[in-house]
Amino acid sequence: MIELSVPGKLFIAGEYAVVEPGHPAIIVAVDQFINITIEQAKKNGSIQSAQYSDLPIRWTRRKGELVLDHRDNPFHYILAAIRLTEKYAREKGTTLSFYDLKVTSELDNSNGRKYGLGSSGAVTVATVKALNLFYQLNMDRLTQFKIAALAHLAIQGNGSCGDIAASCYGGWLAFSTFDHDWVLTQQKQRSLTDLLAADWPGLSIRPLTVPKTLRLLIGWTGSPASTSDLVDQVYRSKEAKETAYADFLDASKSCVNRLIDGFLNEDSRTIKKMITENRKLLVGLSALTGVLIETPALKKLCDLAETYRGAAKSSGAGGGDCGIVIVDQKTGILPLMSAWEKADIIPLPLHVYHYREDQV
Repeated sequence: MIELSVPGKLFIAGEYAVVEPGHPAIIVAVDQFINITIEQAKKNGSIQSAQYSDLPIRWTRRKGELVLDHRDNPFHYILAAIRLTEKYAREKGTTLSFYDLKVTSELDNSNGRKYGLGSSGAVTVATVKALNLFYQLNMDRLTQFKIAALAHLAIQGNGSCGDIAASCYGGWLAFSTFDHDWVLTQQKQRSLTDLLAADWPGLSIRPLTVPKTLRLLIGWTGSPASTSDLVDQVYRSKEAKETAYADFLDASKSCVNRLIDGFLNEDSRTIKKMITENRKLLVGLSALTGVLIETPALKKLCDLAETYRGAAKSSGAGGGDCGIVIVDQKTGILPLMSAWEKADIIPLPLHVYHYREDQV
């Protein structure tokens, strides 16, 4: 049996702009996980996930393709990852076989409500990583990222795939997405192996080191949000306001690049200043598009953090879910935790997750 865990993620800065190639974001992997096991099966395989049901959905293979025996299929991301990874395996001359795949998630609370930690991205990456080991494909992290990104886009249709990068690489990352149109066009013209080996225009994944003088705090509003829906809403709204949206993109790019420089130079003051600046940019984007990004609960989370000398903003698409705070290590956090709890904001005891060198 093969067992592995893949971390969730949080966006630190650069949301919405990051869906456009060449516009950076900073993302961090956190120590809440999608856990996956895979083992050889004798006849038909199965996929089981406690996220949806403890009852496995049975599958078989017809003409070399995986086919579900059940029409109601909640495992879209898992299936897309399987199909693409097995396509790559076939191109490499690997003989396909049957297996039982089981997924459990720490990225939801006990009631199944999402924290906004990128569960769909993490389960996609976990599936690719499990099959990489099962079929002994020896894929490096970049290849795993590309397969997972293709699988994710096939289902979601939008997004930056930054969550895929965080789950693949771990730690703090500076990330810029690839030219999606170029990749989708090339996917029709090349073998999967050739596409994975090609340089994807615009794609950049760079590890960052956070200054030791800073710490990351995370609060949850208890209100889950749909990233894909919010991104769709902003995209529809920006078409009527192209000039103002272009100004937002330019401002976000400048802000996040200065933030990245702050990390590279271990400049805590610049990091906190740019987090605050990015919050203002997202509030402006919300006013421009009419899409609620910083909800009243997220505003309360951020305002309280600023009262206690933190730099705070919504994380990810907003509309609920989490907010992040960057504070100085020497700053006492207990008063902020208490203030959050009084405002019905739940502090999440999360830490940055780094893969070990032997965990490809």
